[in-house]
Amino acid sequence: MSTPRSIASYGPPAEADAGSGTPNAERIRVAIVDDDADFRAYLEEFLREEGLYTVSPHASAEEFFASVPEARPEIVLLDMHMGQTRGEVVLEQLLARFPDLCVIVVTGYPSLEDMRATFKLKVFDYLAKPFTLSQMRQVLANAIEHYSLGRGPTARLRAELGQRIRLLRAERGGSLKDLAESTRISVSQISSIERGANLPSMESLLAIARAFGKRPSELLAAIEF
Repeated sequence: MSTPRSIASYGPPAEADAGSGTPNAERIRVAIVDDDADFRAYLEEFLREEGLYTVSPHASAEEFFASVPEARPEIVLLDMHMGQTRGEVVLEQLLARFPDLCVIVVTGYPSLEDMRATFKLKVFDYLAKPFTLSQMRQVLANAIEHYSLGRGPTARLRAELGQRIRLLRAERGGSLKDLAESTRISVSQISSIERGANLPSMESLLAIARAFGKRPSELLAAIEF
């Protein structure tokens, strides 16, 4: 059950007009699971006005799970107190079915014990009502960055492949210069690949894979792209 509170106490929706989206970005799918109809409507309006999201509101966990096969969300804003439904049970079900899902807990009854329990289950963040729209916007921005959401497939491939190469290099304790010398690719080129600014050419990908003793297909398979 959500905290009794009028919609006005959540803050003016006009604050939400700062978000504009970008023409080349994919809209991020966000599900709201909260039994407070006023709060769902308020949050849905804010997210739609941001211009970055497609939003699906749900009054219960049962309603949410029934809709998942149609359009799996990338972010779930989950109320932890919905009538007789225990939020931690819903959270466990969510993360068991979708281990890579970004879950942000939103609750009107915050407690240190609940916060610790949810973070043990690997939620991304924990917001106590009432919060400002700026706080919600920042949490969502952090989630988008962390999960590489809203990018087209090419941008995601650049980012995830670059991160994989950077992690392999870090695991072996090598520097950019070391990798450049073993692949005969310039330091600046490798740096841009690791930052996700550029995709490697086929020749560069082969050289990088050889440097790590792997096949190119192994690098790609590791990022599950």
